[in-house]
Parts: sequence; structure tokens; C-alpha cells
Amino acid sequence: MINEGDNVLIWNPKKGDTVLLTVKKGATVGTHFGQIYHDEILAHDWGEGVITPKGDIFYITKPTLADYTRRIKRQTQIVFPKEAGFIIQHLNFFPGARIVECGTGSGSLLTAFAHFIGDTGQIYTYDRREEFSKIAQKNATKWGVNNRITFHVQDIENGFIERNVDAVFLDVPNPYDYIGHAYDALAPGCRLGILVPTTNQISQTLLAMEKYNFIDVMVVELMLRYLKTDPYRIRPQDIMIGHTGYLIFGAKTVPLKDGITPQEVIQDGE
Repeated sequence: MINEGDNVLIWNPKKGDTVLLTVKKGATVGTHFGQIYHDEILAHDWGEGVITPKGDIFYITKPTLADYTRRIKRQTQIVFPKEAGFIIQHLNFFPGARIVECGTGSGSLLTAFAHFIGDTGQIYTYDRREEFSKIAQKNATKWGVNNRITFHVQDIENGFIERNVDAVFLDVPNPYDYIGHAYDALAPGCRLGILVPTTNQISQTLLAMEKYNFIDVMVVELMLRYLKTDPYRIRPQDIMIGHTGYLIFGAKTVPLKDGITPQEVIQDGE
């Protein structure tokens, strides 16, 4: 049963057009195929179709997290679902996890993070722009995860408030300047994740991570290509999602005895 306030994704079979909306009594939404009345959506159930005044059909489906995060109101570049899922797995998110994120932006990735940590977890997100924080709060509230997020409107020059968190994620232009702050916030053995758009930033970040003895370091770029779903002419879509950023991961270690670094141990063994 569909209720007022539900997020709904409607899909048209002609061209695969979709519209994401929050159902509100008396409201309407315009499409290329005619007006759709929210009251008519409320009179139907999931999986059913509504007919526009022009005679076209839109099917009612439950939006996925990917559908929502791609379409949220934003003033900043978002992290795509292809990276979001990879980040969540490689930072080892779990129900009840405590996560620090820097670079709140419009809250797309933040909402995905909060979705997976459950009501017993908490995301601590930092952004120095109050207008971005307010947009992110609205977007997180619309998906129903705002209670899992603590919003900090401040610069991270002086570090993070939290300690012994389960993961830290940095999406800032100069992450290499804040590796020490991430190290202080992380619990030993836990993971740091970073997103950067250029290879120059990778080099500087790797050097900073080496300084703080992060191990098991990985750098990856993800590509995604959809295929046309016509069973009689299956081929790649004309446009693909190519480069959106480079991901960097590493695990926090504690100092070895006598001040020896992991890099020195590796060099001695070569």
C-alpha cells in the first residue's frame, strides 16, 4: 500500500523515462507523456500502472537507494553508486558502525552511508559550508536516515572531534593535508578511504599515508557500462559512466617497537 509521504519511482515503458517523487495528496507532476496526479498514485499499489491523460502508462515502483542518491537536490558533484558500494564494502560498514566523513556536500554518499549502518550507528560528517550541510540534512531526512547523522559545520584544520571510529572517508581537494587527523580519529586496524579526481592528488596522498604507516594501501578506478535491454539488438549503451574519481584505501597501524616503520621492514627484507 502506498501512503502519503512515500518516495515513489514511476517508469514509462516507451523510453524508460523515470520520475522520482514524494507522494502528496492533491499534487501533480508533469512528464513528457502528460500530467500524473498523486491522488491516483495513492489509489494504486506498488507494481501497478497509472494512465496519463494522453493515454500513456507509468508503472509505480519502489525507488532504490541508487535511484534516490542520483537524483537528490545538489549544488556539488556527487559520488556515483558505482563508487559508493565499493567504498561501503572496503571500509567494512556494519550495523552500529561509527563513521567520520569529511566533505558533506549535498549528502548523496552520506545518505548511502547512513542507510547501511542502521539506527544504532552514527555518521559524523564535516563541511565548512553551512548551505551544503542544510541541503544534505534535507536529503537525508527525505530518505529517513537523518537521525543517524551528526552534522558538523566546521573546517577540519584542527582535526576531528571523534576518536576510535570504525572508518574515515575523505572527499576533499587536499586529503594529504588531513591524513594525520584521520589517523587520530581511526581505531587501530580500521580503514581510511579517500576520493580524488586526479593522479597528482594520488601521489601526494600516498606519500602522506606512508608517513603515518597506513598499510594494505589500494588505489582503484571503477568503470561502468550498461547494455541496451532490447533482446533483438543487445549492445552497449551509447554513453557510459567513465572516470568519476580515484579511490584510495589503507588500514591504520600502531607504531612498531623501537620506532621501526613498516617501510623499513619491507626494505630490509628485499
